[in-house]
Amino acid sequence: MGLPAAVRDRVAAVHRGSALPERLRLYDGWAALYEQDVAALEYRAPYLAAASLAFAFPAPRAEARLLDVACGTGLVARELHRRGFRCLDGVDGSAGMLERARSTGLYQELRLCVLGREPLPAPAGGFLCLTTRSNPSNLRYKAELEAALWQLEQRGAWQKLLAQEVEYWERATSEEESTQGTGYISGVVYIYQKCPVPDLEEG
Repeated sequence: MGLPAAVRDRVAAVHRGSALPERLRLYDGWAALYEQDVAALEYRAPYLAAASLAFAFPAPRAEARLLDVACGTGLVARELHRRGFRCLDGVDGSAGMLERARSTGLYQELRLCVLGREPLPAPAGGFLCLTTRSNPSNLRYKAELEAALWQLEQRGAWQKLLAQEVEYWERATSEEESTQGTGYISGVVYIYQKCPVPDLEEG
């Protein structure tokens, strides 16, 4: 697919449908090279997520409270900061990724947290942003993610504002992962708002 072999191998290892502890271990080990590798993949999720949030907040943006779920190394925060957002918090299940995100200096608070396993730290009225891939090897995780989000909606904890499907998400690492032979995989941007329900257990 035109990618360096080392990049393809690292991405393929993470994209495999491994159990959560193994997947988090792989992300910890990938943190140092993550931004370099996703640049080679033409990874568009950070730009797309920030553009969606900017559309939801024409102005003012500086006081909008945003939670970046699965924040990784902080790529979404950089895009949001360029668009005037300043009140950013982040959560991720990988300590290695959180260390890189902390080095950006763009987050007010960062916390080790996995959606569906622990309550998400966000104030009433705040907004949540997350993204995921729709390639075949990620479909089980995507289904688990959407089930966790659906449960939060059913409990009245969060309200869905947007679930935007994107065809050209990042370059595929194999023909099997490619969406209809395009050479790319697809993905989804989700935006939710925290509902003003006091003392509600989320997870």
